[in-house]
This record gives sequence, C-alpha cells and structure tokens, in this order.
Amino acid sequence: MDVFRTLGKQLKSHPALIPLFVFITIGGGMCATYVGRLALRSPECSWDRAGNPEPWNNMKPTAQYKLFTVNQDYSKLKKDRPDF
Repeated sequence: MDVFRTLGKQLKSHPALIPLFVFITIGGGMCATYVGRLALRSPECSWDRAGNPEPWNNMKPTAQYKLFTVNQDYSKLKKDRPDF
C-alpha cells in the first residue's frame, strides 16, 4: 500500500501525469481483454486436449470467430472443407 501512497503524492504534485496513467491503465486493460478473448474463443487455441484436441474441425463454416470483419456476411458462406 505504500506504493499507492507514494504514487498519489506524486500525482498530486504533478497533475499532468494523470492522463498518462489513465491511458496506460485503459491500454493494459484492453490488452488483457483481447488476450483473454484469444485464449478462450479462438478456434486455434485448445485447452481440452483429452476431450476435443482439434476444435477447429467442429467449427461451422458460417461461424464468425474473427474480432472485426468488413462487409462479410458469414450466414451466406458455403461449406468448403470435408467432414472428418
């Protein structure tokens, strides 16, 4: 807790640093959120080796797994891979 007290004193004496700490905190939170999303929702990442070692084979061709796409309607895609 001594670190936060020292940080508070420094921010009171140098208020121009407050936006820097705010944006660094927001950026760190966004990074952690994106890495968590990649680890939990990406078909390339497999946490259950025994039950489903290849989860990308169970993805439907109409499933959207990308974070951001431009002008792409996944419901109209056709199946372009074989069943295993």
